[in-house]
Amino acid sequence: MQKISILGCGWLGFSLGQFLLKKGYSVLGSTTRVEKLEELKTAGIQPFLIKLPNEINEKESLEFFQTDVLILNIPPGRKHPNVEMHHFEQIEKVMDMLKKGTIGKVVFVSSTGVYGNENQVATEVDAPNPTRGSTKAIVTVEQFLQEQANFQTTILRMGGLVGGDRKAGRFLAGKTDVKNGNAPINMVHREDCIGVIDEILKQDIWGEIFNVCADEHPTRKEFYLAQTKKQGLESPTFLEDGEPSFKIVDNRKVKEILNYRFKHPDPMEF
Repeated sequence: MQKISILGCGWLGFSLGQFLLKKGYSVLGSTTRVEKLEELKTAGIQPFLIKLPNEINEKESLEFFQTDVLILNIPPGRKHPNVEMHHFEQIEKVMDMLKKGTIGKVVFVSSTGVYGNENQVATEVDAPNPTRGSTKAIVTVEQFLQEQANFQTTILRMGGLVGGDRKAGRFLAGKTDVKNGNAPINMVHREDCIGVIDEILKQDIWGEIFNVCADEHPTRKEFYLAQTKKQGLESPTFLEDGEPSFKIVDNRKVKEILNYRFKHPDPMEF
């Protein structure tokens, strides 16, 4: 029985933990909220209270890092005044704990936002070109993890995350004069995020970067009008703003290397 530690049992991490338990793994999970500890425990996930970089009891948390695989799933806080520095400090603290533990393998949940909107098809060999502080922080962490010699990291650059109670229609419901309506979108369903992680673990694939994104790329306008209608929400309105600024994230590598087939290939059917 492999032990899997999930650092960040939120919308993705908690569902992933439940899935891995059913697969027979022993799962340890962290949260930043005291009130969620009991929820994790009830689900069968061994709970740990870890709030990085400073609010962590190293003695109590050491068991969390005595594990086979770490799923590193702590997105940078977009509203933090110095998100790049703060997120790197969080990861540095994780590295300190990893050196005291036994982890040899890491899955890092990254984002397709690391690619710039350069009106191109983006593959894993393309150099990141982030434009926001949060995505710049992610690129710094990606590079830092790849430089570490005492463990192997596989990076999953995930598209816009939807599924479960995260209904995409809410994102733009009722908004007016939304820009870039003709741009193709890059989305992924939570079931496919979990499915790809499952294959990484089963096939023991490390030291790789994978784009995790649905096959199809409808326009922003098409997708959000369909989603608000499906959920009975007020539809957004879009500007007629000419040529879009976009990227189309290519998912061929994850399908070829892992032989993975997306359960939800078309975001219009999310």
